[in-house]
Amino acid sequence: MNDGTGTTGGTGKIDTVRLGGPDGPEIGVQGFGAMGISEFYGATDEATARDTLDAALEQGVTLIDTADIYGSGANEEFLAPFVAAHRDEIVLATKFAIERDPARPQHRGIRNDRAYIRQAVEGSLRRLGTDTIDLYYMHRRDPAVPLAESVGAMAELVAEGKVRRLGLSEVTGAELREAHAVHPIAALQSEWSLFSRDVERSAVAAAAELGVTFVPYSPLGRGFLTGAFADAGKDLSKDDFRRHQPRFTGDNAARNAALLDPVRKIAAAHGATPAQIALAWVQQRSAVHGLTVVPIPGTRRRARLEENAAATRLTLTDAELAALEPIAGLVAGDRYPDMSFTSVSREG
Repeated sequence: MNDGTGTTGGTGKIDTVRLGGPDGPEIGVQGFGAMGISEFYGATDEATARDTLDAALEQGVTLIDTADIYGSGANEEFLAPFVAAHRDEIVLATKFAIERDPARPQHRGIRNDRAYIRQAVEGSLRRLGTDTIDLYYMHRRDPAVPLAESVGAMAELVAEGKVRRLGLSEVTGAELREAHAVHPIAALQSEWSLFSRDVERSAVAAAAELGVTFVPYSPLGRGFLTGAFADAGKDLSKDDFRRHQPRFTGDNAARNAALLDPVRKIAAAHGATPAQIALAWVQQRSAVHGLTVVPIPGTRRRARLEENAAATRLTLTDAELAALEPIAGLVAGDRYPDMSFTSVSREG
């Protein structure tokens, strides 16, 4: 890494790490979250999004992350031509467990049972146009289904060659240890950013202990940390789901926007952007906690992809890290209107 100056762009490929330990595939130290291409953040221009995927490979961003819920399968279908063209160059991750009901657009059910897992993987394989998924995540945990049943069913997929490695999302440290005892878990994906640090209660330590790669989603606070919007209710389109997240609207948004002042000051000192400071902070959790960290920021534009990748070459000083330390504890509002399906709801 360099000293962090002049990092709004970047040339050359990003550094690499091993996914899930020394025997895992080599991936870029930053991945790509594809969710926003298909849903949740407003309309997408397909040609621009495909150019962004090309930019990802040019930068060495090789972990490509999707899920069957994104666009109700549309995201996986969108990625299929890219997967076919670059299958040996990427590590492909997708997820199951969140069930949607067309008759109830706002409904989200959680399914972890063996029958559903087998149904879900076949659908993802078909939509992605591939014989094998490199990393298959359980997207959310249903406490009513024993982890041994769910992870055991996922392990069967590995034995059958349909899946290469297993991942979990939004689980506690205890749940990660329990699952890892059934079958090795390569990656844990949960929200982790300057605004969201509840994973540090138990999950991070467990991942470090077990050699599990941590994959932070929403490392840019769904764009709020970049300054792209100040109040979701006023600044974003009506179909943007951030309008329904408590911390991004009304009085909460105003309070949280004020927390970005040190981020902007540090960015100015480095000749960088606030987004790059937020990503550098997440990336440096690797050294702080002693584990491999591969954040997956999402974007639909080449310039943003290049900006994000350049953040991997930025190093924050101890003084700068100290200035950023209090932010998460001051954030107003929860991550979701309903926190019951997150790991923090099951922490002891």
